[in-house]
Amino acid sequence: MKALVFLLILFNLLFYAFTQGYFGQAEHPDAGRIEKQVLAEGMRIVSRGEVPAVQAKAPEPEPAKPEIAPEPPQPEVVNKSATVEPACFAWASLSVAEADQLNALLEKKFTEFKFTRQIVAGEANGWWVFVPSLPGKAEVDKKAGEIRQLGITDYFVILDGPNRFAISLGVYSSEKGGQERLAEVKEKGVRSARLAPRPSKDGTVNVQATGPAEGKPALLEAVGKVLPKAEAQGCK
Repeated sequence: MKALVFLLILFNLLFYAFTQGYFGQAEHPDAGRIEKQVLAEGMRIVSRGEVPAVQAKAPEPEPAKPEIAPEPPQPEVVNKSATVEPACFAWASLSVAEADQLNALLEKKFTEFKFTRQIVAGEANGWWVFVPSLPGKAEVDKKAGEIRQLGITDYFVILDGPNRFAISLGVYSSEKGGQERLAEVKEKGVRSARLAPRPSKDGTVNVQATGPAEGKPALLEAVGKVLPKAEAQGCK
């Protein structure tokens, strides 16, 4: 009996000493958890039944799309390499008077056109030595003065007909006589002299005009008023 009482007292003493920590305090199971927590400051303790508030993450703004400027209208491409063919007209078998009228019209109102005239001789009548037709009265007078200074006085300036503004240096019935006269005047310095069959008085003139295509309607209209019977043809 005494031994049982002694054991109970000893047990109580040991229990008291254990609870007071005389034998060392055991490590609490939750010790050190705080140190192991990740982002502990962000944790929030809520009561039972309370729904924790979830902090919504603000959506990232979509990147602004660059504004695409409308393409400017493309200019019309002009092919500069393409060349426009000039207009060319010919009037055949005109009289000298008609050819003069046509030339005067072109020189006055259609300076952008270049024109040439070609004399078409009639039936030949012998041979003649001559200086070909010059552009105008001033040119033929100058040429005649040069011929006179070379010692040749038997010449004749033609002022009308198909060979207007030509200078005749002699008319011969045979080609041989014409060749002898040609050699003579060339020896004296008239290098532009020529020998050809002598034209008759019924010769005609061909006129050709070349210029910008856009001037075609106005040119044909003007020529039609001056020479209504003259028919324009294409150049060959």
